[in-house]
Amino acid sequence: MYEKTIARETVYEGIILNVEVLDVELENGRRSKREIVQHGVAVAVIPQRPDGRFVFIRQFRKPMERICFEVVAGNCDPGEDEAVSAGRELQEETGYAATSLELLGPVFPSVGYCTERIDVYFADVAAEPGAVSFDDDERIETVILTEEEMDEKIRANEIADAKTLAAWMLYKAKKTQAAQG
Repeated sequence: MYEKTIARETVYEGIILNVEVLDVELENGRRSKREIVQHGVAVAVIPQRPDGRFVFIRQFRKPMERICFEVVAGNCDPGEDEAVSAGRELQEETGYAATSLELLGPVFPSVGYCTERIDVYFADVAAEPGAVSFDDDERIETVILTEEEMDEKIRANEIADAKTLAAWMLYKAKKTQAAQG
């Protein structure tokens, strides 16, 4: 399966994303259009404290018009190493410093129209947070949960954020793999 790009037009250039409209030719010779959101690499972090509990965040998300429960996440700065970005976002949003970082894998949140890739990390963090440094337009609340409490939130459909659900699945898969040796 393949689609050949015939023409490309950027219809919007923004701060964190661009929108392109592509004319494509399908394998059978038919033509179609694709609307693509061009987005850079982002990171998500599942931080675990020494007491075994996990650090998550809650923040208002305008597109959803609601407060969302999420993993720590953010965009990589241009040229920034993903692991460095993960540690930076963790500190900025929660105040926690990573004592170790492990890449769990990539997540592509919406493959039908967006190029965004989110690299998911697991982080061991210090017992107590330091100072946070939110962006001027961010309002974030830190939430500390046990693994069982997080699993219950998922079972109760209290978490709808795709990156958070995918990140938690990657963490659980890694934990299962480690337990099996």
